[in-house]
Amino acid sequence: MTFFKNMLRDEAGATAIEYGLIASLIAVAIITALQGVGNELNTTFGKVESDLDTANN
Repeated sequence: MTFFKNMLRDEAGATAIEYGLIASLIAVAIITALQGVGNELNTTFGKVESDLDTANN
């Protein structure tokens, strides 16, 4: 019975899970932001390519 009481009082596992959740949320936010930046870069380089093709013809 003492073992179970000690397990209920031990918060180390809960803290590790909380840190894992925070890290995963940060990773999702970073991935989302980088996808937006990637799309903007794609658009910008596409426009530059189009302008260069127009200028060369």
